[in-house]
Amino acid sequence: MSMRAIRWLVPLFMTSILCGQQSAGGPPQPANWTAAEDHQNMMDQLGIKALRPGPSGTETAPNHANYDETTANPFPILPDALKLKNGKRVTIAAMWWNQRRPEIVEDFEREVLGRVPKNVPKVTWTVTNTVTAMVGSRAVVGKQLVGHVDNSSYPAINVDIQMTLVTPADATGPVPVMMMFGGGGLPGVAPANGKGNGKNRPPPAAGADPPATQQLIADGWGYASINPGSIQADNGAGLTKGIIGLVNKSKPRKPDDWGSLRAWAWGAARGLDYLETDKAVDAKRVGIEGVSRYGKAALVTMAFDTRFAVVLVGSSGEGGAKLHRRNWGEAVENLTGTGEYHWMAGNFLKYGASEATFGSKNAGDLPVDAHELIALCAPRLTFISYGVPEEGDAKWLDHQGSYMAAVAAGPVFRLLGAKDLGTSDDYNKEKMPAVNVSMLDGQLAWRQHDGGHTDGPNWKYFIPWADKFLKRP
Repeated sequence: MSMRAIRWLVPLFMTSILCGQQSAGGPPQPANWTAAEDHQNMMDQLGIKALRPGPSGTETAPNHANYDETTANPFPILPDALKLKNGKRVTIAAMWWNQRRPEIVEDFEREVLGRVPKNVPKVTWTVTNTVTAMVGSRAVVGKQLVGHVDNSSYPAINVDIQMTLVTPADATGPVPVMMMFGGGGLPGVAPANGKGNGKNRPPPAAGADPPATQQLIADGWGYASINPGSIQADNGAGLTKGIIGLVNKSKPRKPDDWGSLRAWAWGAARGLDYLETDKAVDAKRVGIEGVSRYGKAALVTMAFDTRFAVVLVGSSGEGGAKLHRRNWGEAVENLTGTGEYHWMAGNFLKYGASEATFGSKNAGDLPVDAHELIALCAPRLTFISYGVPEEGDAKWLDHQGSYMAAVAAGPVFRLLGAKDLGTSDDYNKEKMPAVNVSMLDGQLAWRQHDGGHTDGPNWKYFIPWADKFLKRP
């Protein structure tokens, strides 16, 4: 037997050992792989022998990330969001919806984010607690919800999605709701971890904006908080558990299977399924929000589920609104390492390979880029938010590269009858506006506030912007 055949058989043997574990007289138990073991299994599936190391975020390190704008655009020509694979231009909305959008979705699913399996089990929602409380000066009704995923096909893994819903108590009809990735509990109820919530939370500092939840309730919105960790773990070791592990019966992913970003987005979509049944909620006006990795997840949610009406994408960086093709800060190679690869499809590892059986690829070989992820949100309300490095929103995130992606998404918004940022389409020449300058005249919006790694300072701009385009009084 050849060495190459042996190399391919070893991971299959390990898979049979680790994923076929069975307790004495009982059903198979979930595999307990480390992230390194799972990562190596995917490399073996793809024939990848070695990966390029990602740049360091420490500027004094020998392999520090690039922050020189003159070398930041090694691949200056982005994939054309309005050109079909056969070379034809997309000139009308029907061509976008029926031809070009499906092409872009397919590329993201196969190469970048992974596919949601067709056999994902049903989710059944239960209200486990209802409270009345105060958020700011307004009375609210809060509901604690659990979305149980049918695990009859593999009882060894249990997935219960945790979500809360809070709406104004005096609302005279259904209200719009912002769903936020996080672990927020019911107002006025201390959570099990003892850290406090609602009335137990310390008040904001003098002069600071009220919390987003308070701003939303004061404006007549409701809010929901969904816990991504209850859907899928934020690590590679968790890929044989959570919703991904349940569907796969704890076996390793295939190269085009979904990663955590897509799983979190799937969970948010199941949360929206519940909101569509709650009479307190205006289900046609539900938004999604997140910061950092959850900013990535919010953008992915909006891109793939057209029922969401609005998104606030906070400081999302690489894998979110940042162009993969930019050589600035975090890079594709960071997302293909053991610390972050679980966010993506296994196939994404190919674009960080330094040595591979089937040839090496880099960011310039990706069939899609971040501007097309933003374009998948069109013509719905899409607000890209960042802070400033001086306050902790690191240069690593590539604010300029994210702005360029928003500019490059503009033609799709315009084609579908929405207004973009109002710039030229030359994304290589457009520079970010100054900090605290709002670009909120269209359905595609941008604002870099003067705070840190948060979208907190932008909520007071986001809410009236959303009200305007959702035609709320």
